[in-house]
Amino acid sequence: MKTRFFISACILFACIGAQAQVPVKEMPDPHPTPVAVWNNVKTASFGWGTVDTKYKIDDVPVLSKSLSLSGWRGERVFAQAVLVAPEAVSSFKFKVSDLKSGKNSIPSSAVKRYFETYVMGEVKEQGGEIVLCPDRLVEEESISVPAKTVRPVWLTISIPKDAVPGKYKGSLTADCDGIEMVIPFTLEVGKRVLPEPKDWKFHLDLWQNPYSVARYFNVPLWSKEHFDHMRPIMEYLASADEKVITTSIIQHPWNSQTEDPFESMIGKFRAGDGTWKYDYSVFDKWVEFMMSCGITGQIDCYSILPWHLTFEYYDETMNCTVARKMEPGSKEYEDYLLPFLTDFAKHLRAKGWFDKTCIAMDERPKNLLEHAYKIIYKADKDFKIEGAVNYFGPEVAERMYDISFMFTHPILPEEQVSNHIGKGNKITVYTCCSPARPNTFINSNPAESAFLGWFVASAGYSGYLRWAYNSWVKDPCVDARFRTWRAGDCYLVYPDGPSIRSERLIEGIQDFEKIRIIREGLDGKKAAQLDAQLMKFRDIDWEKVSDSEITALVNESKDLLRSISK
Repeated sequence: MKTRFFISACILFACIGAQAQVPVKEMPDPHPTPVAVWNNVKTASFGWGTVDTKYKIDDVPVLSKSLSLSGWRGERVFAQAVLVAPEAVSSFKFKVSDLKSGKNSIPSSAVKRYFETYVMGEVKEQGGEIVLCPDRLVEEESISVPAKTVRPVWLTISIPKDAVPGKYKGSLTADCDGIEMVIPFTLEVGKRVLPEPKDWKFHLDLWQNPYSVARYFNVPLWSKEHFDHMRPIMEYLASADEKVITTSIIQHPWNSQTEDPFESMIGKFRAGDGTWKYDYSVFDKWVEFMMSCGITGQIDCYSILPWHLTFEYYDETMNCTVARKMEPGSKEYEDYLLPFLTDFAKHLRAKGWFDKTCIAMDERPKNLLEHAYKIIYKADKDFKIEGAVNYFGPEVAERMYDISFMFTHPILPEEQVSNHIGKGNKITVYTCCSPARPNTFINSNPAESAFLGWFVASAGYSGYLRWAYNSWVKDPCVDARFRTWRAGDCYLVYPDGPSIRSERLIEGIQDFEKIRIIREGLDGKKAAQLDAQLMKFRDIDWEKVSDSEITALVNESKDLLRSISK
């Protein structure tokens, strides 16, 4: 049933471009390259770049005329090429040939083609310096290219699971106002097969924001139009191995920290006699929709410990919505939450969702968690709990099913990890507005996104959590800056397509799966090589390490994985 989610991973956003009709517009480079660098560039050229480089819009890059790629059957492989345009190009198009290996072929339809567009960001740790970065991946038939600029393009090659192993040859052709430039490439397809994303073990937890989608496309919340716009975005997320559905069960669990606050998906009504009624219609509709997109593993419900500790309900006697601050441990807090969680548990059981649902709490202190635990288990002793806690004690290990630790938190001892995960529980690592590195900001080194999957493998954890998959800022396709967080912190995909960051994150997750698959069959020497390489991801001093060193570590690790998996 879910096979289509991987096969169509490279076409999921195809219909968004038509729906959204977002024009390719960009802000001017705040730090233009001296125009003199173009003095010796007389004609347009087209060449292969590297996915590890963000090419400045008005600089002249060093490119290659050939490219060698490799991958497992079922894997997505990424590549980047760049057009250098000393003179303006009215119409830049590009196409990919079929890939041939003797009598065998991989059709060009297996290759997703994107133009990259430049989005404004900033480097907050450098005094708010503004930077223009290539990140957004868009589908257009053609675009114009101004004089003395470059235009990168991105390829996502989905190797068919039934492809015959071997070396395939293909070409990428750029058409600039009718003048064609062709660059060849090869793809080495290995014998091993990567399972479909639904069968990956990596626990990806990127928080979704349906409210951003409604605002951006200006459609009624929970309307058919709203769900139509969300489907390709969430199906792409499913193709990245997302396991968790993000739900908000109270109003504004994180205050209003994003452009579009999270509303409560469950209505709460108090009658004149003090009894409660609950409306689960929006919650059910959202969960059912996300499951139809292929995300079925877990339902996280935020939160009975919101940052503001203010809880809303509709008072039928007063005929209005009431918002009250309720301190955990107080009678008022229990009187509000206990009947709700008790009824919620019954509803979840009736829907068949109880066993995959977690009551989720984000970065809350111990004293508050104790009061929450008490009410949760009083409502139903079998409730699961998820949370980012940043400490690991008996009360956490025994009570939390899914625990997340900040990247800067010390890696848990192997015994604690194996004990917790051995019981069927989850441990993830997360990044958010910090640390500055590694992360997935607009200005982050591209290799850092892939690095995260390798780090999870090195720590023995279950996966990765990030607080924002699509909490879009006002104009996300043009300017990623936000009033509070680093540029790009709020989202990993755009309204009309993915990003370089989201593609490289998938790359790292695929590597995690490949490590998991080959580990059991490795002989002692190769296993020791792999373990030694993984340890390098745990020992990095991020205050001293350079971007080039991180890039080199990821690439040398991929080379090792390639050699020992043959």
